[in-house]
Amino acid sequence: MHALRSLLPALVALAAVACSTPDGTSTSTLPLAPSSALAPAGAVGQVYTATNATTGNAILAFDRGADGSLTASGSYATNGVGTGAGLGNQGGVTLSGDAKSLFVVNAASDNVSVFAVRPNGTLELRGTWGSGGVGPVSVTESHGLVYVLNAGSGNIAGFRLGAGGLTSIANSVRPVSAASAGAAQVQFDGTGRVLVVTERVTNRISTYAIDANGVAGAPNVVVSSGTTPFGFGITGGLLVVSEAFAGAPDGSAVSSYELGRQGGARVISASVGTTETAACWLVVTGNGRFAYAANAGSASITGYAIRRGALALLDADGVTASTDPGPTDVALSVNSQFLYVLSNGGNSIRGFSVGAQGELTPLTGAATGLPSALTCQLVVAM
Repeated sequence: MHALRSLLPALVALAAVACSTPDGTSTSTLPLAPSSALAPAGAVGQVYTATNATTGNAILAFDRGADGSLTASGSYATNGVGTGAGLGNQGGVTLSGDAKSLFVVNAASDNVSVFAVRPNGTLELRGTWGSGGVGPVSVTESHGLVYVLNAGSGNIAGFRLGAGGLTSIANSVRPVSAASAGAAQVQFDGTGRVLVVTERVTNRISTYAIDANGVAGAPNVVVSSGTTPFGFGITGGLLVVSEAFAGAPDGSAVSSYELGRQGGARVISASVGTTETAACWLVVTGNGRFAYAANAGSASITGYAIRRGALALLDADGVTASTDPGPTDVALSVNSQFLYVLSNGGNSIRGFSVGAQGELTPLTGAATGLPSALTCQLVVAM
């Protein structure tokens, strides 16, 4: 893997022209990144992460080579503001299903930014819209339907993505089980007809059936198999959830559930231990065979094999790979060939190749020197 250029010289300064939408929400238009930041001929994909900075949130872009290597390629202002601290979330940066739009939450300014993704991986800010609540931490999209999770106000809110950006869906705001639930992530299932939300504080998982108009129904609340349900992945009708167990030493776990067509969830594997500490972020490979949980307190990744919905540790000691200190998010390339880990303690993004049996092999080098405010904001685009 090629060593990353020092991040600061690679950042691209982009000037924003502010304007107002008809409803008074703030928006801006940015030019495409200059030619010096265009994806090189060898780039086959990108990795994006958000700075979450209090002085102005921004997306940092990295070109991904065929060998998994990363090269810093640009910076794009969101026209929103971050918190500069951990959001307790997953899915704060999300790519649309057609890979043409990228969404990012601005948790301190209560809005969401939408970028157009160009074929070369560069971004153009389409605008910034109110999130429908307070403290947005996670966003999901399916066939132009977008839902935002607002942890501060304890609700989800629905939007349509169109040529003019985001349009609020009438009567789509729904509560999570409690205003102080510590909601962490929202995501559609594969059909786009069910939404799932994890609640760290209440130890609950809320699901919502989506009607033909894109409106979410009342929450269907189930008790999590283990405490502190956090990040999750969905493959088909299977939900796989990490459980941090309030950071209890070596006490984390992962559970799997069968999702109902109208919401609800039935436990398949109940709290299969990672043997590690604070499993918070989780991804599932595209073929549905493996799941990986990032353990914030142990600087490690725990891998699981998935067979008929049941989970089994890939490694008896729970350590499929070691990471830099303080992993704060994990993401897969779209072909699931590479796994990337954002580490706040190491201010880095480190990559691993994913083997046929789920084994993880570290790639040489890492993206280092990232801003320390990066928190739970990693996504792999292409």
